[in-house]
Amino acid sequence: MLIRCYGARGSIPVSGKQFLKYGGDTTCLEIRTKNDEIIVVDAGSGIRRLGNRLKDEGHFEFHFLMTHSHWDHILGFPFFKPLYDKRTMIHLMGCPLNQGDIYKLIDKSMSAPFFPLTLQDLKAHIEYTPECRPGAVIDSIEIFSINLSHPNLGSGYKFVEDGKSFVFLTDNELAYTHRGGCSFEEYAEFSRGADLFIHDGEYTPEQYRFTKSWGHSTYLDASSLAIAAEVKRFGLFHHNQDRTDEEQDDIVRDCREFLETRNVDIECFALTQDFELDL
Repeated sequence: MLIRCYGARGSIPVSGKQFLKYGGDTTCLEIRTKNDEIIVVDAGSGIRRLGNRLKDEGHFEFHFLMTHSHWDHILGFPFFKPLYDKRTMIHLMGCPLNQGDIYKLIDKSMSAPFFPLTLQDLKAHIEYTPECRPGAVIDSIEIFSINLSHPNLGSGYKFVEDGKSFVFLTDNELAYTHRGGCSFEEYAEFSRGADLFIHDGEYTPEQYRFTKSWGHSTYLDASSLAIAAEVKRFGLFHHNQDRTDEEQDDIVRDCREFLETRNVDIECFALTQDFELDL
């Protein structure tokens, strides 16, 4: 299972010399099975670069999963270049109970006066599967989902291939349970033993005093979940739009010290928009 990140920023894309290391694009992941089937998770601004790469490589069939429909996770969708090629087939999967009808929500975001083309104007064929199954299989990867603790709901995912697992829980607030959200213990069990665990760690404890109930966790709460779930690698995600590279480095350093003082052997890092890992 090959995992690539094309955007790790939260809320809104940013640019500038102070954001070069971790990048300014919002959420988009690419997961490739061992047979080179492609799964795309979220369509933030990072999907533009992914689309360019896939078009250059000659790929035209993709499976799309969305965590939820907030702007930073769908705003890049119309700029995914394969959408404008009639050879493209997109299998769009989603659970309306957890995230709303994602097809209708994307369609609405592209309607006038917000965008000059509608979803129906695109040349790609989009097959939408609005199912709420607890698990699914795409090629050699098993996919499991869990409700996120986030305003307007959302879905977190676990991907398993050949005994290796990757858990992705962005936009998940651990210290406040939103409607439909799960408990800390449920997230720990869902993530148990993950080879790669990526979790929202947007806020510092100081910031969280003012942002509680906004739908995001502190990096220390996310670190505690990584410990409870006994994961192997822990990646911080959904970096605050104002957090500079230097400030994010400080958070990573503090996260590593937090883990070290608790005598756990977990690798901690913050994702960049060029992150790549082959499990």
